[in-house]
Amino acid sequence: MNVRNIATEAVNRSRKLEHLEISLNRSVEYPEITTGLENYRLTHRAIPEIDLEDVDLSVTFLGKRLSAPILISSMVGGVDEAGVINGNLARAAREYGLAMGVGSQRCALEDPACEASFKIRDLAPDIFLCANLGAVQLNYGFGADECLRAVEMIQADALILHLNPLQEAIQPEGNTRFSGLLKKIEGICRCMPVPVIIKEVCFGISEEAARDLANAGASCLDVAGAGGTSWSEVEAHRSPDRAWNSMARAFSSWGIPTAESIVLAGKGAPGLPLIASGGIRSGIDAAKALALGADLAGIALPLFKAACESAEAVSSVLFVITETLRRAMFCTGARTIEDLHRTKLITKEEK
Repeated sequence: MNVRNIATEAVNRSRKLEHLEISLNRSVEYPEITTGLENYRLTHRAIPEIDLEDVDLSVTFLGKRLSAPILISSMVGGVDEAGVINGNLARAAREYGLAMGVGSQRCALEDPACEASFKIRDLAPDIFLCANLGAVQLNYGFGADECLRAVEMIQADALILHLNPLQEAIQPEGNTRFSGLLKKIEGICRCMPVPVIIKEVCFGISEEAARDLANAGASCLDVAGAGGTSWSEVEAHRSPDRAWNSMARAFSSWGIPTAESIVLAGKGAPGLPLIASGGIRSGIDAAKALALGADLAGIALPLFKAACESAEAVSSVLFVITETLRRAMFCTGARTIEDLHRTKLITKEEK
């Protein structure tokens, strides 16, 4: 590794540690915008005509059977502390038969010493596991080889390419060359031996963007809408400079709310699997997102905080989420997730 790479890696490690500390100890959720899920209500059926024990949460996602339609969203990696967190998440994912993504593996591709924090396959040999890289790195020298290395590093079942133009733009050290990126994403989608999931980080995916990404060959979209964790808030906490802090704070209400983004992405990419993440905090939130058209609900912040404690703490959070989802389905008469997709949602205007 040359001197420039060492300096870059030092910056990356510092940023990752700051992100961990801020997410754990500061208020990082949107201060002025919500997911929009509160504008919907599931229709209660006093005679559901099913037994609670008949409710089946299992789904097939990108060819693999999951015990529940939940993704433990990408969070951390690249520092020693992240290895413990990822390990706790992986153990719980295996216990509940869920999908899981790791944090950005860019650092591990640049410095093999970082790989250990991502290698969780031995802890969860049968889960649906997603590798993860920032899509913008395709404009900074990464290509198919690096994407394949990320997949092989953790024996992943899919590759997430995440989109984060705003987050990069409000980092003094951010990577902001996004021009021509769609064509490069298409090249990766066409050549990868595993499905490619395109994910925003918290600002949502529009109908137009969904259409473009579907045409580029994406296997799945994760809308990661506004209303939960806000990376503009995280970056505002990071910045000691008043001007950069003010610039980050200016985006406190930026983004497409999660509920709206699910609908828009469904219109732009009909038939393409959708993951709804961004402020999913409960089984009720998950049920609403699924009824709106999502195939999985992605959850991060509540599980991140639990994973800083133990795998058992993560399991406790997942128990409440999955069993709340089960009971929400029971009370709407939905025996399967397919039934839930057909469940009528009452909007605020209809109440």
